[in-house]
Amino acid sequence: MNTEVLCEVERLEKDLLWPGGKRLAIIFNIAFEMWTPGSSSSVNPMGNVLSDDINDPNADSYGRYNVNRGCKRLFDIAESHKIATSVFTSGLVAENHANELKNKSDFGHEIIGHSYGQNLLFPYLNDQEREDNITRSTQLIESATGERPHGWISPRITSDLDVQRKLSQHGYKWHGDALDDDLPYLQKFADSEIMAIPVTIDFNDLPHAMRFGRTPEQFVQMFNTTLDKLLASSRETLILDVIVHGHCYGRPAGAWAFEEIVKRCTQEKDLWLTTRGQIYNYVRPFFGA
Repeated sequence: MNTEVLCEVERLEKDLLWPGGKRLAIIFNIAFEMWTPGSSSSVNPMGNVLSDDINDPNADSYGRYNVNRGCKRLFDIAESHKIATSVFTSGLVAENHANELKNKSDFGHEIIGHSYGQNLLFPYLNDQEREDNITRSTQLIESATGERPHGWISPRITSDLDVQRKLSQHGYKWHGDALDDDLPYLQKFADSEIMAIPVTIDFNDLPHAMRFGRTPEQFVQMFNTTLDKLLASSRETLILDVIVHGHCYGRPAGAWAFEEIVKRCTQEKDLWLTTRGQIYNYVRPFFGA
């Protein structure tokens, strides 16, 4: 579908520095997710789900931990350290947990569109379903928080140019559905524009735990080693994402690892602890009109 969409890309020409001359921006991301009725998480602690499209009660219960308990624990950790996170938000969360989402927005967390349901992936949707997904999710988040979301990150980072153009037409300023660069770049369509702010996937609890079978200790160790090396080199300007899901590292066995990383970052003076919305506001003037 994206072959018919024309898009001009403008990349940063200067040696970008973050505010205060810093080289590293850290974004803490919390995935606050729900699945549509009859659907469930595609992963579970058993390592496999039931076959033949049969709903797996184990995976369903595992995923529901996200809004029931896990995200509350992750938000408590972030807020206790005065950290505003970027929140990947299902429209279903805004619809069913509006007061909680409003409280997160009021604290200063950035509320990001993340599809109506975690199982509604754009490659499976036709053109009208894509449009309806964006419209419904946006309206529900705005109704819950009182503010229209400015950013979007799709489940599994699965939007194409067609969807990204639709997002720009709906007034979105940026999306994170990109893995192909280290720094933001501007996408210009015939009638609109949107900024791609790539996501770094090295510190994402789900593949870390579910795909690679690594431990929370390794999560912390990998982050600290990477941070040590990057701070020591000070050659590149980069974004590092820390991504945690309520149903994965929102559990007691993993939440402590998230807190260890938060604590480490708050102690480093050479880091910009930020959100994608703040990055957009900082970077946009560097591009042409």
